[in-house]
Amino acid sequence: MSLTLRTISREQHLAYIQSLPAASHMQVPAWADVKAEWRSENLGWFDDRTGEMVGAGLVLYRQLPKIKRYLAYLPEGPVINWFAPNLDDWIQPMLAHLKQQGAFSVKMGPPVIIRRWNSETIKRGIQDSDVKRLRDLEADFIEPRAFEVADKLRRMGWQQGEDGGAGFGDVQPRYVFQVPLANRSLEEVHKNFNQLWRRNIKKAEKAGVEVVQGGYYDLEEWQRLYEITAVRDQFRPRPLSYFQRMWSALNSEDPNRMRLYFARHNGVNLAAATMLIVGGHVWYSYGASDNIGREVRPSNAMQWRMLRDAYALGATVYDLRGISDSLDETDHLFGLIQFKVGTGGQAAEYLGEWDFPLNKLLHKALDIYMSRR
Repeated sequence: MSLTLRTISREQHLAYIQSLPAASHMQVPAWADVKAEWRSENLGWFDDRTGEMVGAGLVLYRQLPKIKRYLAYLPEGPVINWFAPNLDDWIQPMLAHLKQQGAFSVKMGPPVIIRRWNSETIKRGIQDSDVKRLRDLEADFIEPRAFEVADKLRRMGWQQGEDGGAGFGDVQPRYVFQVPLANRSLEEVHKNFNQLWRRNIKKAEKAGVEVVQGGYYDLEEWQRLYEITAVRDQFRPRPLSYFQRMWSALNSEDPNRMRLYFARHNGVNLAAATMLIVGGHVWYSYGASDNIGREVRPSNAMQWRMLRDAYALGATVYDLRGISDSLDETDHLFGLIQFKVGTGGQAAEYLGEWDFPLNKLLHKALDIYMSRR
């Protein structure tokens, strides 16, 4: 297949994304409005024979201080045929184009899964003192074509970023936790939850925990719970304006792109979460909870409601987003994987993020700058 790459309109980009079963929420045109501090461009790949669009990518450009050179970033993208035998023909025109746009370095995150581990496998790993990481466990599913993609990228000169590697802005998680919904009944999904999850859902129901959807004007209440969570879990919270921008940008593109949920008890909001929807892929993206009322299990009730809503939307996967690959109970992130494993889903490892230094000197300078921050 002979391909041409060119800048496309947001409308063309959105139409292409809507024609697919799913794509990352970071590759929809409106994501550029969420990341307002970056300049953006929509790219399209076209089949020369038919003139048909066969791939798309949202590029975010971040300028280096004082000079007109940019880091070009395609989070969880581009959306192309990653298993195409002629991967070179897809990637090289993109690099040439980005260089022309003033990029000194390109960072991308191929949406390609290499391995999956089922919950049962992970539970066995947690009980085995010799197992410290997911990688120490034999995967239940391996995608051999993913290794070919990695080999091709290395041969082209791409460098694999470390977990949490350098680069401006958010580095996306390599390991995520997903509950597959395709060809399964809700009863099956519920049965797959571990005993503790099922007990907690029942406990919340018995206590009268109510899960409701909120709107734009409820984001202030979301922020209250989110900031309580930030203090407890010791992370720096995003400002309210970020979530307001996210809501406005994503829902003006598609009124059902972002949802907000609250779990409340006796009229008091105890937990909250944001949900993102692109085609058949649904993400639990941010979560928050109060320090009070935890005994009525609001978070379990809320996840079960969100999962049921995702199922009703026809989703093929409910994605609980990032986890650490550590199975060591003393690791501060261990609680996260423990909570998510209870859903009976699967841990998935993506190919990770890759860097291409178009200007080696500036790329190196960026690396040094980021490592000192």
